[in-house]
Amino acid sequence: MSVEPRVNEQIRAREVRLVGPEGEQVGIVPLERALQLAADVDLDLVEVAPMARPPVCKLMDFGKFKYESALKAREARRNQQQTVIKEMKLRPKIDPHDYETKKGHVVRFLKAGDKVKVTIMFRGREQSRPELGFRLLRRLSEEISELGFVEASPKQDGRNMIMVLAPHRATKAAAVAANVAAAKPGREPREGEGEAVAPDAPAETTAE
Repeated sequence: MSVEPRVNEQIRAREVRLVGPEGEQVGIVPLERALQLAADVDLDLVEVAPMARPPVCKLMDFGKFKYESALKAREARRNQQQTVIKEMKLRPKIDPHDYETKKGHVVRFLKAGDKVKVTIMFRGREQSRPELGFRLLRRLSEEISELGFVEASPKQDGRNMIMVLAPHRATKAAAVAANVAAAKPGREPREGEGEAVAPDAPAETTAE
């Protein structure tokens, strides 16, 4: 849990190592002298290293410091790309047009920085032809290789075959940059941009 530093009269030490507003070293001075210097320049005395002996204090505008720190923290959270897993379901004998449509969804998910769980659903006699699923998944992974890679190789899971695709680092970085640009003031976000998704949100599923 974050604890705010002691400021001005909250500081308990008898003497402090004082740092000026521009980072210059003033030296060790009595607390009363440091408080007087802060008042003379209309700044706050902030304890920045309480565990030092004597503690290190700096002259600064504490209100401005807190505001800028909050902005930096907000920007850092905005730049974090939460891991979201989408799901795409295919049939081993999928129609070519449907395949292209669903590949387009996979491409869109990867460009957004999301992982994609691709599931091949076998029915009836199709279960005796797992090579159809392997062939389809291999084809898909090759065709999206510029955007992502196979994070989890195809494996049989009951009547389904599952493969997980993940975006390349550059793809994910581009998605983060796009989200940051969309969140800047003075620009109306496009549909689907800047939507926060919880890490434990249910996977988006597209079935045939």
